[in-house]
Amino acid sequence: MAEDEMKGAMRVEPVNLFQDIPEHLPSELIDQLVTAPSVRIERIVSRGHTSPPGFWYDQDEHEWVVVLAGQAQLQIEGREQLVMLGPGDTCNLPVHMKHRVAWTAPDQDTIWLAVFWKE
Repeated sequence: MAEDEMKGAMRVEPVNLFQDIPEHLPSELIDQLVTAPSVRIERIVSRGHTSPPGFWYDQDEHEWVVVLAGQAQLQIEGREQLVMLGPGDTCNLPVHMKHRVAWTAPDQDTIWLAVFWKE
């Protein structure tokens, strides 16, 4: 590969996590920012979106989330109290920890950064 082609292939383009959010958001927006064999990083935008009734995430990978804007509540299986998350709040969800999104703010964007990994 020529040096110019290599520079182009390795170019890093900035991404602003608060931009390019559609005005109408009929379903949650999920953008994969980084993907590799053992890790995936996603931006998730919710606007009043929740997990379907009776649905629980039961993932084969660990997940760490941070809420950058907005508010959300997670329900963890076996726990009575919901986990309230606002800007700057994080939550670590180990592999197979069943959880669901119980609530997100309906009048504003809840912007999550989620990191998934396998050991």
